[in-house]
Amino acid sequence: MPKINSYRPFTPNPEQMAKMPDISGNSINGLYEKNFRRPSYVYWGNDPNDIIYGDLQKWFYTVDPKDPGFSKEREKRQKTLNQPLEAINQTKVKWSDKNWSKNLASFKNEKIFDKIGSTKFNSDWAFEGVNINYENIILLGFQHEYKNISEAPKTTAGVEVMRQYSRAASGAKNIANWLRKLGWDSEPLTGPMSGKITMVPAAIEAGFGELGKHGSIINPEFGSSFRLSAILTNAPIPLSSKQDHKVDDFCSKCRICEDACPPEAIFKEKKIVRGIKKWYVDFDKCIPFFNEHQGCAICIAVCPWSKPGVGFNLAAKLQSRAKRLTEKQVKIKLK
Repeated sequence: MPKINSYRPFTPNPEQMAKMPDISGNSINGLYEKNFRRPSYVYWGNDPNDIIYGDLQKWFYTVDPKDPGFSKEREKRQKTLNQPLEAINQTKVKWSDKNWSKNLASFKNEKIFDKIGSTKFNSDWAFEGVNINYENIILLGFQHEYKNISEAPKTTAGVEVMRQYSRAASGAKNIANWLRKLGWDSEPLTGPMSGKITMVPAAIEAGFGELGKHGSIINPEFGSSFRLSAILTNAPIPLSSKQDHKVDDFCSKCRICEDACPPEAIFKEKKIVRGIKKWYVDFDKCIPFFNEHQGCAICIAVCPWSKPGVGFNLAAKLQSRAKRLTEKQVKIKLK
């Protein structure tokens, strides 16, 4: 049994539950489906009227967090979204990988984003019915202020999440416009709305880390305490390498986020989801608590990797342990 915490037991608001559709969100997500298919929209629909859980999404916006920071950040983000994209220059720049990397790194130095990676676009990441004609995808990461996110699910953490989504929208638009000025067609994907693709698998391929038990990416630099945005592009940017920090093995033995989750939505073991065995969070249990707290983020806040200064040391220890085990197995085989 998960440990006792101040938010458990959790009883969902009846008004909210009355808007819960008959079909399970887990079913829409493809939980226990043995065959692969592309993801379907379940929540954060670009237009709530177009998704099955749209009424629940609308209810989310009726919850008053009693903090002006939410509306301030939403307005800031909307202002960014309303800005038109630059026209695509008819002359394309032809840079070496070194020049591309140098120029993209300059944006990180200016705090336009905190982490960057890129990979070839895979159509499996696009939602059903969405066609993507771009060759590559750039992923951007935006780290939370740990002091703020550690207070989840209080409004301090919620405003921090919104602040990083504001940065994410601005960062994606900034890079997309820069690429268009250089002659390369590019489209920003800003989050937190579902948009056209699922960003997590793309970010994993782009070297952002590994999927954690709580359904978020974990890496040594930020833990899981960051947000994503992306840019679809045809620019010939240098591509990143997928990373292995032994997070998967760590999560299989750790139960911290599992114990901390008020609605007990985090599974102990991996599940089959649309033909792939992976970590998965029970949508039907998670979303009522998430809605009533204007976002949750408890699992991100309590993750051992998220605490500043912990991740790199932890990754080094796990890598060392894996090396020792491999060497031991080799010696056994040679005997």
